[in-house]
Amino acid sequence: MRSYIGDNFWPAIAIYGALYVVAVALSFPAAWVLTIAGGIFFGWWVAGLVTILSATMGASILFWITSTSLGAQMRDSAGPFVQKIRKGMQDDAVNYMLFLRLVPAFPFTLVNIVPAILGVPFKIFFWTTLFGIAPGTFAYAYAGEGVTSIVEAQATAFAACTSANAATCGVSLAPSDLLTPQLLIAFSALGLVSLMPIVIKRFRANNATS
Repeated sequence: MRSYIGDNFWPAIAIYGALYVVAVALSFPAAWVLTIAGGIFFGWWVAGLVTILSATMGASILFWITSTSLGAQMRDSAGPFVQKIRKGMQDDAVNYMLFLRLVPAFPFTLVNIVPAILGVPFKIFFWTTLFGIAPGTFAYAYAGEGVTSIVEAQATAFAACTSANAATCGVSLAPSDLLTPQLLIAFSALGLVSLMPIVIKRFRANNATS
């Protein structure tokens, strides 16, 4: 696969990006798996950039679909959670959107649909999505690059074993092998991302009182 991508880099990037747009627009529940796969095949920064653009495009498609008459029906039948945040979302859409995008705990599909139901302007939805998903996306892509180092290390060990004509050669994966520097950095980054809304909120509160 990696050799194919090396020989057909731009077509592979286009296929990956198109697949991501479709996955998000169709509310694929585990798009983060694609992000990790992108990190494995393309490297963290290329996969991160393409994923951010593609995910934002897919989210925008879902936003526009929900903004139609379908969205009105969904708004009328929305549960208490959606109705509760409706006023706050309309009064302070930017802060709400950045908070929902930065915290990985909120389902990505839900955050694509609810703002459309609650009447968030598309311009705000677009740029808060574009920038809000960036930290988490790069973290997942970097984790994917960490998986690549594990696979390459196992492949190297297996090749050395077979070249030495050993009696038994196989893949041995210990739990400690999974703790690559890339994975540790990625998980630490995700933890910091989850704290960003709190820091931003306190910073804004301090500026308001000063």
